[in-house]
Amino acid sequence: MEGQVRDPLRKKWVALTAEERVRQWFIGVMHAQMDIPMHMMMSEVFLQCGEGPVRKRYRADILVYDRELQPLMVVECKRPDVDLDGAVLEQAMRYNRILQVRFLAVTNGDRTMLFRREDGWFRPVSEAPRYADMLAYNPAGQQNMEK
Repeated sequence: MEGQVRDPLRKKWVALTAEERVRQWFIGVMHAQMDIPMHMMMSEVFLQCGEGPVRKRYRADILVYDRELQPLMVVECKRPDVDLDGAVLEQAMRYNRILQVRFLAVTNGDRTMLFRREDGWFRPVSEAPRYADMLAYNPAGQQNMEK
């Protein structure tokens, strides 16, 4: 289908936007280089924070789950022309306030930044961890994960 790409996580054809191209590329990276099984990832995941009139809805680009189906990593994808600045990181952190993940990633296809929660803070990691290492990682300071 012209102008569309098959999303292996949603198992359907979707419009091939610049952001979708980055999302599909990073799904491939996570599967091929980080050994994350396809069935442990979901794309376009809707999240909700709060109830009633103060309820906010968000959409995470990609979620990676552990073997107990708890969120392990949230990924925010942007078009290649979008800078990965503080606003993009804050967006990923908003998702974390709901999900309480151990890993965060933001990517625009040209640049990718990965973070691991340590002592309640997210700190950059120099290389992409393998899924088995992500599962084995137990961050200290779990009681204070919103930072």
